[in-house]
Amino acid sequence: MTRTDSPPARDERTQLATFLDYVRDTARAKCEGVSPDDARRAPLPGSPLMTIAGLINHLSWVEYYWFEVAFLGGEDEGPWTEEDPDREMRIAVDMPLADVLSLYEERTTRYRELVASHDLDTPAARPRGNGDGGHPDLRWIVLHLIEETARHNGHLDLIREIVDGTTGV
Repeated sequence: MTRTDSPPARDERTQLATFLDYVRDTARAKCEGVSPDDARRAPLPGSPLMTIAGLINHLSWVEYYWFEVAFLGGEDEGPWTEEDPDREMRIAVDMPLADVLSLYEERTTRYRELVASHDLDTPAARPRGNGDGGHPDLRWIVLHLIEETARHNGHLDLIREIVDGTTGV
């Protein structure tokens, strides 16, 4: 896998899209060569849902939520419930990591096209859930997903090192 954080052009859209793809590719790279058992291991006693498979599934569903539900206004068909708000992380341990990664790739391909086809100033169909009634624009959503994915890449780093000693990905 080739990853780059060097955009081919310096306009805002290209830079944002390049960095979002870079952090996505980094998350996928952190899964290369991990065993099925290690992908399901939760090595942190205080974080029983923090697995490699769970984090990738979480990233996939986070993008789904922000693009499909918040931005486009679609119905929320995510796996989470009021009783189990982190269900996307829980169910991933019963899925082959290859399937989790495949779904993530399918979604990121779709959302890459969505970002390319909308103006960054386009407001989301739904307001943010913080109570201020504001509708984030596409720019904010992309920036938020860069931050979210980069933060979880740090978690993937730590978990991967604990489960099989791999570092430096």
